[in-house]
Amino acid sequence: MPTAKKHAAKSPRQASCPHPEGILIPIGGHERKEQLSQSESSKDPDVAPTLILQRVVDELKGKGPIVVIPTASEEAEQAGQEYIEIFRELGAEHVEVLNIQDRNQANDEELISVLRKAGGVMFTGGDQLRLTALLGGTLVQRIIQERYTFERFLIAGTSAGATAMSTPMIYQGRNDAGMLKDEIHITTGLEFLRDVAIDTHFVARGRIVRMAQIIATNPACIGLGLEENTGVVITQGRELEVIGDGMVVVVDGMTCSSTNIHEVEPGMPFTIRDLRVHMLARGERYTLPIIEQIHI
Repeated sequence: MPTAKKHAAKSPRQASCPHPEGILIPIGGHERKEQLSQSESSKDPDVAPTLILQRVVDELKGKGPIVVIPTASEEAEQAGQEYIEIFRELGAEHVEVLNIQDRNQANDEELISVLRKAGGVMFTGGDQLRLTALLGGTLVQRIIQERYTFERFLIAGTSAGATAMSTPMIYQGRNDAGMLKDEIHITTGLEFLRDVAIDTHFVARGRIVRMAQIIATNPACIGLGLEENTGVVITQGRELEVIGDGMVVVVDGMTCSSTNIHEVEPGMPFTIRDLRVHMLARGERYTLPIIEQIHI
């Protein structure tokens, strides 16, 4: 009887991890909703000539409707209607709203059918914990993840809608918090972008210290701080292009030499040494140094 062939396990160098086919556009909040006139643009040459939301529309042309998900907002109906009007003014032919307000809706096949026909989704701002609490583990999350992984499906989000894209996800902590251990609360986000923590309104609200605490707790995670009216277009799960007016701050702790956050008591200041920080302006490109997930 012939013996079965033994297949040697692939080494990490030989194994390859497929990249997601979709596009992510997280936005730092307070994105500009109207184009500037030529006279206004000439007075302020630092302002981006094209709206961030125009990029969302352009990426989706011919690929299906934009589905706005205003779940994070306390005024969901108003937020949904606002983005319908904005996207239509920017040339989107078909915009729909999926106003999910409980987990039963997030598992409703009739609502899911809207997502199956969409070219992409737009998460509005509000409270990111509402997004994870109401959508986490539901059919809505699963369908969006599957389509983003295997198709050229677009996921955009602003403020809370951007923060919820990542894993881990910040959901509580004052703007001036972060210096003391346990001031920042994190949970699992919607997991479209693994091992990256997104924070928004980053420069305006002085959030660099709270990002440093997240990186100190797990230096394998990359911090991505987005300023207002600034975003990134992410392809292949890691290739990043900066768009908008402001700055994107990348906080990389992979090569940090030491931290004592595991030793100090809650409420005490912590130390982390040798963080790498990159500050990227409009048009810059960057490859996120995230570790590919290999499952054997």
